[in-house]
Amino acid sequence: MNNCHSLITSGQGFGATIRAINGALECDGKNPTTVNARVGYYKDYCSQFGIDPGNDLTC
Repeated sequence: MNNCHSLITSGQGFGATIRAINGALECDGKNPTTVNARVGYYKDYCSQFGIDPGNDLTC
């Protein structure tokens, strides 16, 4: 497990998190089904907590 905090700056959306953790496997069209599922889960969790998921959800 690697620390990826330095790869994500304030104000970036969930897509930056995907890119920092699994970018080589999922971003830039490499695995859109997985990215869309991950974004769907994130939006569901945000809904359960009553918070806005924000913008820039995909990488």
